[in-house]
Amino acid sequence: MNSVDKLTEVRERMARLGIQEEVLLEKFILGSGSGGQKINKTSSCVYLKHLPSGIEIKCQRERSREQNRVYARQELCDRIEETRAKVKAERRYQIEKVRRQKRRRTRSGQEKVLEAKKRHSQKKNMRRISGND
Repeated sequence: MNSVDKLTEVRERMARLGIQEEVLLEKFILGSGSGGQKINKTSSCVYLKHLPSGIEIKCQRERSREQNRVYARQELCDRIEETRAKVKAERRYQIEKVRRQKRRRTRSGQEKVLEAKKRHSQKKNMRRISGND
């Protein structure tokens, strides 16, 4: 798969997620690490910020700026999908929690609760100082 195919695939994925290029802040900064003088002179590291969500990506996987732009956008899509999945899971969890709280107890469950209350009241009655003394 060549870089043009990857770029079109990433753009389609961004369109599915509702990410427009206009809401992205993109900067190119000097890279670091191995690569010698070439990496120190070229701005191949891509900084990408999605303004609505505040997600920031820094990508320097390759020596090529264009490849790093594609990888940064892929990473951004991954992170946005992950946060959306977390929000959905949290919402589902809250709905289930409320449903469990509102559910009536079973007969045996209710009997266990009443039995525990009886035992507790008996304990408290045993601690009470008798008024006969």
